Amino acid sequence: MTPPQPPPPTKHLIQMSGAPGSGKSTLSRRLRPSISGIIIDHDILRTNLLSSPHLPFDSAAKQAYLLQWDLASDIMSHQGLNVIVDSTCNYDEVVERGRALAAAHGYVYWYVECKVRDVAVLDKRLRARPAMASQRAAVDCPPVAAQGIGARVGEDARALFERWIESPCRPSGDDGHVIILDSTGSPEALCEQVLKKMGLST
Repeated sequence: MTPPQPPPPTKHLIQMSGAPGSGKSTLSRRLRPSISGIIIDHDILRTNLLSSPHLPFDSAAKQAYLLQWDLASDIMSHQGLNVIVDSTCNYDEVVERGRALAAAHGYVYWYVECKVRDVAVLDKRLRARPAMASQRAAVDCPPVAAQGIGARVGEDARALFERWIESPCRPSGDDGHVIILDSTGSPEALCEQVLKKMGLST
């Protein structure tokens, strides 16, 4: 008699969230080897698209979102790998798209929000990192690719960051798959918190 086969391993889609400088990418890189997954970095996609001299900044952002979903879908369909989507969740449709994609491929959806309440801490982090063309170099300094082309003119950057901190777009309801972290802690400790919540901690 053939012994029963073990069920296939659970697959996970982790959607990162948080203001610029909150530690999404750092945590993503910590999580990736622990879940044998792959990271889709929105800023790398958008920066690449911005190398085209005729593509406006906001159009590049929209195209980067479309591309990240296409990449995630292909990886989930044909490679069966766990996926970490490293992008901001400033719009409800981003969260909805992530949840729908996970459901369509039989993946478990996780929303992981990195939260830093002090804008000054975010500003210090942004100034300390090398910024890509699509990224802010400081709270009050819009992305290089957005400067001088009319994008974000007159923007109250600090008010924008406060809104991102206090009113993020989160999945509706509480199904236990929403993880909110005080990301002023160490990346190692934050990674362990996420893995424990996911039931993957050793």
